[in-house]
Amino acid sequence: MSRAFVFPGQGAQTIGMGQALAETYPEAKAVFQEVDDALGEPLSDLIWNGDIETLTLTENAQPALMATSIAAMKALEAEGISVSSAAFVAGHSLGEYSALAAAGALTISDCARLLRTRGKAMQSAVAVGQGAMAALLGLDLGTVKDIAEEAAKGAVCEAANDNDPAQVVISGNADAVARAIEIAKERGARRAIMLPVSAPFHCALMAPAAEVMARALDEVEIERPVVPLVANVLAHDVDDPTTIRSLLVDQVTHAVRWRESVAWMADQGVTEFWEIGAGKALSGMIKRIARTAGTRAVGTPEDVASAAEFQR
Repeated sequence: MSRAFVFPGQGAQTIGMGQALAETYPEAKAVFQEVDDALGEPLSDLIWNGDIETLTLTENAQPALMATSIAAMKALEAEGISVSSAAFVAGHSLGEYSALAAAGALTISDCARLLRTRGKAMQSAVAVGQGAMAALLGLDLGTVKDIAEEAAKGAVCEAANDNDPAQVVISGNADAVARAIEIAKERGARRAIMLPVSAPFHCALMAPAAEVMARALDEVEIERPVVPLVANVLAHDVDDPTTIRSLLVDQVTHAVRWRESVAWMADQGVTEFWEIGAGKALSGMIKRIARTAGTRAVGTPEDVASAAEFQR
């Protein structure tokens, strides 16, 4: 039995996430305190008592989701399940930072500050209303790439998230993405819908944000992770700190190759994927990619207890 720990990205945030973990495990509470201290503000209060619109702002959602994931990981460790029990770690977009923090490559404080910077940079890279993202369901990656190219017409329209065999997200200029939706419907997409996002992530329009992240990442120490990271950009493993630093910059403008990443891990013998943090979105994708693999979501004290019992 081989296991991977995977960490969710934006969209999984909810008010109250991680609060029960913090109330149950001092180790989890310490994570939220460290993030609050790193940012110089009570982000935990927003997560537990705020409004969802403010939490969903990219600059808040990114460090908040990381904090929740690492709190869950620390709770697992308190029950004797360490990150080194996994063969790999991986994360979806911002979840890659959570994976690196869990595996000891980044400190929690550095990770929080980097994600605050990343969120602000991604938000400000494109003027509000100029960019868009859309989910195309029922079409494979090759078909979606063809549609995006046809829709671009000199603008940017790219496959941004290859999530599972029947879900690809596109990103780019709003007009081009709208054209792609209409073409996708003509090509037999089961659904083609605009996503309620504030910026066009993981496409060439994010180049200004990539420049910001290159400077920010130059200022932090990255250690070799205790288990390899399966990187979004490569869809295979990496553990060299210099390479990881470069990939985190590339990740801002490149597609999240989640389907390929999960398939690669399954090919390496991973039979269990544990989703650490808020929500169960990745588990759903994984079941559609690696159909025989088991999934487990760990985001509450009950989930942690269940995992500990399973481990015994």
